[in-house]
Amino acid sequence: MILISEDVWGTPFHKLEGSFPIIRNDDLWSDAEKLKASLKDVMALVVRNRTKVTADVIASAPKLRVIARAGVGLDNIDIKAADAAGVVVVAGLGANAISVGELTLGLALALLRNIPGHDGATRDGGWVRTPGRELSHLTWGLLGCGATGVATAKLIQGFNCNVIGFDPYAMNLSGIELTTFEDVLGRSDVVSIHMPSTPETNGVINAATLALMKPDAILVNVGRGEVINEADLISALKAKTIAGAALDVRAQEPPSRGEMEGIPNLILTPHVAGITSQSQLRINEILASNIELVLSSKPATHAVGALKESSN
Repeated sequence: MILISEDVWGTPFHKLEGSFPIIRNDDLWSDAEKLKASLKDVMALVVRNRTKVTADVIASAPKLRVIARAGVGLDNIDIKAADAAGVVVVAGLGANAISVGELTLGLALALLRNIPGHDGATRDGGWVRTPGRELSHLTWGLLGCGATGVATAKLIQGFNCNVIGFDPYAMNLSGIELTTFEDVLGRSDVVSIHMPSTPETNGVINAATLALMKPDAILVNVGRGEVINEADLISALKAKTIAGAALDVRAQEPPSRGEMEGIPNLILTPHVAGITSQSQLRINEILASNIELVLSSKPATHAVGALKESSN
């Protein structure tokens, strides 16, 4: 049996349904006890980012053989507990990189040209032709140079930007000058965040690090919301320490309405950077095929964790 605990579906899963029974409950992620009770006979669990697949959840599923993550972040899955239980974790890593890169570029252009502000003022009857700023020939800094960071770098090549990046795990990336975290913040006109949520990254964008940025620089976060101290960002935007920011991710999702919604030099989107029809099809194809492989006792092609080369 395959259990889908969030809003994950598409043609690949419809085809998979012909071989394995599938139960869908898009809201199951919100009730941990109900989730655990539903896992007794489940061999494959499909999640997005809301389902917390803890060690307790894994322990409640004695027949579980594979966890499929529709997305790239793995912070909601206890990988070590899955490894210990012999459960393969698969994810469509890199499958939504182009989608994330395109929204990152779009948000940066929207900030540089004040598209939301011009739209609102014009709808209200105004005709205020204040100048914006060209992206061409600026310095673009990447915090995180994995698949989405590299995809973003490729997309901005046509703007003749100087691309610099920080990533302690990256080496010899074409077209990206790797440097320090502080140097990226200090030199960049545009900073885009592609970092995961880890004890090392959480809160690294704060009052002290925002103060390193140029006053006319902008910040775009398409990584994880926990990376930014939101209270410090609000203060920096109000004080014009930086020129603007765009957040596709938040520390709490969905967030409670608060100060951010009233800040004019801030763009907010609901964690949609990786969600396009094309990326979702690619991810679903990867997940459905890997579930079928693992349940047929064959090696997964997109496994993460300690069980990359094996299946149960």
